[in-house]
Amino acid sequence: MTSKEEQPTSQHHCFGLLWYAIFFGASAAAIGLNIVVDSPLLSLMTMLAVVASALTMIGLGLRRHRPARPLPWYLIASSALLFATGTVLRGIDNHAVHPLDDLFTLSGYFAVGVAAALWLRPRQVRHNYDLLLDSGLIGLGALLASWTFLISPILQSHDSTMNTVVAATYPVLDALLLTLVAHSVATSSRSETSLRLLHLGLFAVLLGDLGYSLETVGTATIGSEVLLAPLLAAYLTVGVAALHPTMACLGAPRRIHPHHSRQRASVIAVALIMASLVPVVGSSLDTLDRAVVSSMFALLLIGVLVRSERAIVRSARSERRAQYQADHDMLTGLLNRAALLRALNRNHEHWLEQPLSLLFIDLDGFKMVNDSYGHAVGDELIANAASRIRRVIRREDVVARYGGDEFVVLAPLDRQEAVMLAERLLGAFVRPFGLSAGDIPITASVGIACGSPRSYDASIYDLIRDADSAMYHAKEYSLGYAFHDEVRHGAPDAGRRNWRPGSRSTSTAV
Repeated sequence: MTSKEEQPTSQHHCFGLLWYAIFFGASAAAIGLNIVVDSPLLSLMTMLAVVASALTMIGLGLRRHRPARPLPWYLIASSALLFATGTVLRGIDNHAVHPLDDLFTLSGYFAVGVAAALWLRPRQVRHNYDLLLDSGLIGLGALLASWTFLISPILQSHDSTMNTVVAATYPVLDALLLTLVAHSVATSSRSETSLRLLHLGLFAVLLGDLGYSLETVGTATIGSEVLLAPLLAAYLTVGVAALHPTMACLGAPRRIHPHHSRQRASVIAVALIMASLVPVVGSSLDTLDRAVVSSMFALLLIGVLVRSERAIVRSARSERRAQYQADHDMLTGLLNRAALLRALNRNHEHWLEQPLSLLFIDLDGFKMVNDSYGHAVGDELIANAASRIRRVIRREDVVARYGGDEFVVLAPLDRQEAVMLAERLLGAFVRPFGLSAGDIPITASVGIACGSPRSYDASIYDLIRDADSAMYHAKEYSLGYAFHDEVRHGAPDAGRRNWRPGSRSTSTAV
């Protein structure tokens, strides 16, 4: 049953959706009418209405959501005014290039660039340059295509040096803006709706600029009303982005996980495809153009090679990390049970023709500690016990956490050497453990099983079973440690009764 408090919220949500539908419908109708009707006055009125709506929405968003970093939004609002002013001046004077309208338009580019830099700066990934490299490669591919299809024809078609420089600047700025957008897309999340709307708006601006550039070089004849449509759509999209609640989070520091390399690699592949078309399309380029294209093409290939090498290194590092996690216990850092069972086969030459001893270690009274102090203290105890065991064994010995409070040491030792190792292991547990709950005394019981050097293929399972049985015998009779063969053939108290560090009884000696 729906509560009374939920009904107003649902009605408000439906009203908000209806308002958005009406707004977008009216905006689309106005933009479509501007395209169909060839009227400079209608274009001017539509431009003014859309810009005013965008600025109003940005103001409402700033007042309603109060972002911690409002400066980028003020810069976006300023860029909307600057772009609109430049567009209006260009239409009034009926010139493709004019110093005054270009001044306003270039200032709008600068405002957008500063806003994007402010948003992206807190999203830098420390010690990870793959995102920057990928974004740079995408921008370089766009710049290479711009030079071939836009910049070079502009340089050949203009007489005035100033007009040529200004006209050729726009494709360069578009390539830089595409680089910023690509980097922002790579560092954004699905929950950042406002940022995604901004991306759409910037892509619309890039689409409109591409149309202007194509018209400038004479590649295509596009009406001013059609060229104005992407810019109007960009204004409205940015305004809606300012109304969304996630606009307050833009520019705030956020942890970035740059693991979407496959998606970025597909975009880089598109850049390479465009670059591969350059030698075909640009076959008639002059010497200067060929030098510039060749240089950018070489930089793009070098960047792709560097990116590929970093991807290979990262993949190898991930494989090593995955293999380590598959073979090791995360709490203690010791080998796990599966890795222990593969130890003999993995290093067969190391164990060949050597004596073999397996020591099964179990902590006495661990369950009582775990029940009395909690699992967190129990984990502390396990980690500290593993550290003490690791300090006792030799480098070539294999130590694993078999499960719970059970540890296994596999070593190329004869019987007497296994006795000495067991005594050292028991001696490591004489001192109480300093844990967060205080000093807790814990002892251990050790079961020992010795195997034949020529039966390694199937012996480790038998050794574990035998050592486990000897360990339970040592624990039951408080022997400290016991050998499986003596337990099997001897009396119930076979082994080292009441072991103390330094004692040298010979009841289990060879």
